[in-house]
Amino acid sequence: MVNRKKNNKHSLGLNALLNGLKNALNLIFPLITFPYVSRVLSVRSIGIYNFSNTYISYFLLIAGLGISTYAIREGAKYRDNVSKLSEFSSQIFTINIISTVFSYCLLIFSLILFSNIRSYANCILVFSLQLIFTTIGTEWLYVIYEDYAYITLRSISFKIISVILIFLFIKDSSDYIAYALITVFSTVGSNILNFIHAKSIVKIRLTRHIDFKYHLKPILIIFASAVSVTIYVSSDNTILGLLKGDYDVGIYSITVKIYTMAEGLLTAMLTVMIPRLAMLYGKKLMDKYYSLLGNVIKLFLMLAVPASFGLMMLAKEIIIILGSAKYLPGVVALRVISFAIIFSTFSWLFSDCILIPSKREKFVLRSTIITALLNIILNFILIPKFSFNATALSTVISEFTSMVLNGLYSKDILIKSSIMNVVKSKLIVILSECIFIILICYVCQSLLYTHIILCIIVSIVLSLIGYIVILLIFNDDDIKLFFDYVKRRF
Repeated sequence: MVNRKKNNKHSLGLNALLNGLKNALNLIFPLITFPYVSRVLSVRSIGIYNFSNTYISYFLLIAGLGISTYAIREGAKYRDNVSKLSEFSSQIFTINIISTVFSYCLLIFSLILFSNIRSYANCILVFSLQLIFTTIGTEWLYVIYEDYAYITLRSISFKIISVILIFLFIKDSSDYIAYALITVFSTVGSNILNFIHAKSIVKIRLTRHIDFKYHLKPILIIFASAVSVTIYVSSDNTILGLLKGDYDVGIYSITVKIYTMAEGLLTAMLTVMIPRLAMLYGKKLMDKYYSLLGNVIKLFLMLAVPASFGLMMLAKEIIIILGSAKYLPGVVALRVISFAIIFSTFSWLFSDCILIPSKREKFVLRSTIITALLNIILNFILIPKFSFNATALSTVISEFTSMVLNGLYSKDILIKSSIMNVVKSKLIVILSECIFIILICYVCQSLLYTHIILCIIVSIVLSLIGYIVILLIFNDDDIKLFFDYVKRRF
């Protein structure tokens, strides 16, 4: 059995970089392949592929059962004790196998019951391979040990192979089954390696000795929260399509894709903090927990707020680059929804870094249900008059509500992490940077309006340089620590 204690000392900064790289690759991969695939495959084939993929996502939710989030929280307490972690992992793995079998039964029953989806059966069954591969992959085990180097290297390797396979085998308009197989391979194919490699970390096996009384309640609460989030996320496009039509959904889809990409790059860094925070809280190392939590809050204040303003200012240019001029009606929606980055980031921070580690998942469920209902109500009220702009606004309001609720439920812990001192110490710096970003983007747009890519690059580079200068002007402690670290390293 490999000794994993050294992993406790993995650098959070390196882990954040590696996980950010993995998430960036997950976002870039479709941008590379989809233009080619959309030209080769017929519209009908793309439709079958997308429907089948979406259909399986609901069964993936059932098979997953919120187990990953729960396993990271509980397993982080045992990562220095191989024997206890092996026993815990075996119980969680067995529960996951049971939920996966149940999900497969529901899937087969639905294919028999609903005759109108039988024409999609072959493609759906191909995508259903994700159910079992996700379960045996036990990626939560690698997150517990913060082994992001292995996760990232594996992800990059399989993504590169998948890109090559797409260009080699997707040659005809009817090759959507092959495309589905390659998608599954790129997403979860490496999980076979995960399962084999996991045996060098812990003894994971099927077991009859499961403490359902201890595990089941928190797992189901987390699962219910995941269902609420899925309803909340899906309701935007569903209601927009019902009340307006395909054109409005198409415009809004590019807005959401850009927003999701920006949010994903930020939350990739937050993800690596969760097992460390869960471990500290689980072991009752509260001083270290409060200190790390305060640093995480400070980091995301300094990243999320400027990123939101940058996306707002460059909305037009980014839409043209990632979509085309025909998506320009979505500029206002993107500018509005860019502010949701701030609220969603901190909502997730409060839920996954405070409420779930402290076993307050019932409050996460409560806030997600309230947020989902609010989002649906706002969409029905506002969409008839304001279309996709209303959908963006309802997302911002809902994310703000979620942040406030999760913040209130976390109030006692936030106070101990000195959140007000953190906010006060960074407020002037962040506001100065946001003003600087607005000015820089405005000047670049005025001078480089015929060179869109150059405008984006120059705006980002100058904004980053300006941020560093502002931190130095205000004699910020964190920038001094950063430069001291660089000096020691080099």
